[in-house]
Amino acid sequence: MEKEDLRIVYMGTPDFAVESLRALVEGGYNVVGVITMPDKPMGRHGSVLQPSAVKQYAVSVGLPVLQPEKLKDEAFLEELRVLKADLQIVVAFRMLPEVVWNMPRLGTFNLHASLLPQYRGAAPINWAVINGDTETGVTTFFLTHEIDTGKIIRQRRLPIADTDDVGVVHDALMVMGAELVTETVDLLLAGQADAISQEEFYKDASELRPAPKIFKDTCRIDWNQPMKNIYDFIRGLSPYPAAWTELVSTDGKRLVLKIYQTEKRPAEHNLSIGSIHTDHKSYIDVAVKDGFLRLRSLQLAGKKRMNITDFLNGFKQIAEYRVD
Repeated sequence: MEKEDLRIVYMGTPDFAVESLRALVEGGYNVVGVITMPDKPMGRHGSVLQPSAVKQYAVSVGLPVLQPEKLKDEAFLEELRVLKADLQIVVAFRMLPEVVWNMPRLGTFNLHASLLPQYRGAAPINWAVINGDTETGVTTFFLTHEIDTGKIIRQRRLPIADTDDVGVVHDALMVMGAELVTETVDLLLAGQADAISQEEFYKDASELRPAPKIFKDTCRIDWNQPMKNIYDFIRGLSPYPAAWTELVSTDGKRLVLKIYQTEKRPAEHNLSIGSIHTDHKSYIDVAVKDGFLRLRSLQLAGKKRMNITDFLNGFKQIAEYRVD
């Protein structure tokens, strides 16, 4: 079978999933339908509906789009059957019921932004950076009952530099993932996609690091951690959803502060953890147990993101605060 004859249904929602869909379309693969999330209410009163990034792209190239509220809804399942997919591809979508992922004759494969079996879960890119990993990657695998546990088809590896934040890693994996998706389709067409059980990649489940969904409380900085841990935590949440702390003044006033970029400055000192040190012009240092973290980019609640020079120009009283 040629790639033009292989009927593909593509499932995805955010920007990360657009690149793989674009690679399929521009590569001449036969995408017969796109499944994405329903339009999201936006605005103060929810009166404006915002289509997903995947829908916007799909519509722009004339692909049919389905947006089911419930994936087990019989009306949706019938629409899906009508598409007569040979293969389904999932990139950053949602958990599928068996009746959906088991429908095509070649099955359904997923692109996951980690080197499975490491970082199964909703936020693999964030957790790889938060944990200070020096390498991550992308994996294609066949869907099965348990989330992110199916047989691995192919992987590609990506080094993580110490200065990379999650935005940099996300964008690199997005491009790499698109290449791996088309490679995987080609292997399936050639009958060469010999998938390997994830159990072959580890000896004990205790070796596996999870990648659970990140919530606001997850993003609060613990200043009692070693400097490297805090540094990695901040870049692992930058630019989104962003690590945060509270500025606490001498009279108890509290302000929420998001921190996007820092610099490690190892040093011995006897200063209290969380104390702030600044020249009021070009730097803000926060004392941690094994040195200082120099803040480079931050944002007060209700304000825009700023570099340190601009921040200090508008916030002269910073030395009256500590972080908590």
